[in-house]
This record gives sequence, structure tokens and C-alpha cells, in this order.
Amino acid sequence: MKKLVFLLAISGAAFTMNAQDKKVAATAPQPTATQTTAPTDGKAPQMKFPVTDLNYGEIKQGSDPNREFVFTNVGKSPLVISKAVGSCGCTVPTWPTEPILPGKKASIKVRYDTQRVGAFTKTITLTTNAVGQESFQLTIHGNVKAEPAPATTTDKPAEAPVKH
Repeated sequence: MKKLVFLLAISGAAFTMNAQDKKVAATAPQPTATQTTAPTDGKAPQMKFPVTDLNYGEIKQGSDPNREFVFTNVGKSPLVISKAVGSCGCTVPTWPTEPILPGKKASIKVRYDTQRVGAFTKTITLTTNAVGQESFQLTIHGNVKAEPAPATTTDKPAEAPVKH
């Protein structure tokens, strides 16, 4: 009986300490996409993007849907991107599944459905092992213009050739 009470007391204390750690982490300020935070241990992976907001500009319906965000691991250990999610089904990211070694470049490829006419702003959320950048957001935006409707011809029907 004493062992059971002791185990329950230890479990309760561990649960309480774990809950407090999560509460502190949840209230810590999160960096924006243009910020770079310093790793706490000096050895953590760290992403650096020259551009975190890509403008497709004004494009025609059905134009090239692919764009790319290039980044460098400026940290001191391998960077792992475990997940990349578009803000809707029209935005599909592709990311490297292998670890990115320190000092190496890689890219997040993004495909937007350019068949959808109109202005758009979409985000891609990355889940990484970079300290201070565990959740990182990239943005794409632009305006897709409709393809003009094919011109209808009002020409007279072709006359039959004259036989001689």
C-alpha cells in the first residue's frame, strides 16, 4: 500500500511539472517569419529565408503555378522539417524530407491552383526542429486574371467552290 501511495505521489508531481513547462512554452513570444531567433544552446538548427513572402503578381489563368522559397540552415545541427501545410487545398507545398545539414541550402516548393480567378493570399505553415521556429509561416499572394473568352466569328459561311 505504501508503494502505491508513493507511486501516485511521484506521478502527480511529474504531471504537475510537465503541465507547468507547457504553460510557459505556450506563453513565450513566437517569432514572425522575418525574425531569426538565437538558438538557446548554440547548437540548434536555424532557418534563414531571404524571402518569406512571394508575390505571384498579376498572372493569367492557368499560368505557371510553381514557386520556391529558398532557405539556409544557419544553425549548428541538422534541420528537420516534419510537416508543411497549405492554408487551403489550392496551395500545395513540397518540402525536403531529409535533414538539412548546417550551412546547406534547401527549398520549399509551392504550387498554387492558377485556375482560380481573383486575388489570393495563402500561407504555408512549417513544423520544424529549429529552436524558436518550431512553427514557421510563409506567404504567397497575387492576382489571377481570367483568360478572355474565345472570340466568336460572325463571318459568312464559306461558299462552295465553283465547278468549271
